Amino acid sequence: MERGALSLLSGGGRRAPTILIYHRILPEQDKLFPSEVHRAQFDRQLAWLKTRFNVLPLLDTVRLAAEGRLPARSACITFDDGYADNAEVALPVLQKHGLHASFFIATGFLDGGRMWNDTVIESVRRAPVDVLDATSLGLGRHAVGNWEQKRQAISALIGQLKYLPMAERLEQVGKVAQLSGAVLPQDLMMTTEQLRKLHTAGMGIGGHTVNHPILARLDGAEARREIAQGKAALESALDAPVRVFAYPNGKPGQDYLAEHVAMVRELGFEAAVSTSWGASRGATDWFQLPRFTPWDEGMGKFSLRMARNMLQPAARV
Repeated sequence: MERGALSLLSGGGRRAPTILIYHRILPEQDKLFPSEVHRAQFDRQLAWLKTRFNVLPLLDTVRLAAEGRLPARSACITFDDGYADNAEVALPVLQKHGLHASFFIATGFLDGGRMWNDTVIESVRRAPVDVLDATSLGLGRHAVGNWEQKRQAISALIGQLKYLPMAERLEQVGKVAQLSGAVLPQDLMMTTEQLRKLHTAGMGIGGHTVNHPILARLDGAEARREIAQGKAALESALDAPVRVFAYPNGKPGQDYLAEHVAMVRELGFEAAVSTSWGASRGATDWFQLPRFTPWDEGMGKFSLRMARNMLQPAARV
């Protein structure tokens, strides 16, 4: 897809940019999740993006748009959660192409932590058995003898656990890990040193709470603490202000509500992003910016999906 067509579809002036969301960039293709973006694929995507879009820092797009000066075909690259491969694999590729990205960090997982979904994934991946029997937890019995069975088991378990209250979910996940008999990795998430490495390289750092809870499932005071304490921890580690935020999970009306948008604004952020696909329509809400998840291996399909995303109106609360 060429620049002229993209200019007709994309934002500019006071309209929001196209925002891509990544989580992990793996060194090579993963047999368990072959559609997970890996280094060579990320390299191809960045090469394509830089020839067709004005790739800008997220905070810069907010400030330019406030003045009505955002260029057409503006795009931003973002990462969620704080995986170590963001610093070790993604950063060198970004630097190769001279591009900027913003990284949203859940601070409770820095320095040896592990997100609950990764505990499930790695428990299933590394289980030294052909069947993971979690019936004692009310989570069923799952064949895990090959890659397809593992994928199905992971999907089923995460689906059952995702919307449990945070404490109950963590307890259940810990029991799943014990039942699996797997030895789990301790280095999936960033260290504080890797966080500072990204910041020193000029990348953007944003808030993503402390424990990555679903804000809509918390009471107001707890949700506010999660947002505020995550921001404070990042600012302390970096000795720099943190101005952008990403809602955990990020589905409007399901994972966050209007009250959480108000909290983010009140806590001093300048913008926030959701995980709603599509493009902003009407007046841009800079505290509910939609984002797009790219996954196509071939660049032809990738570009068509980008175009389709820009035609779809995004949801917001």
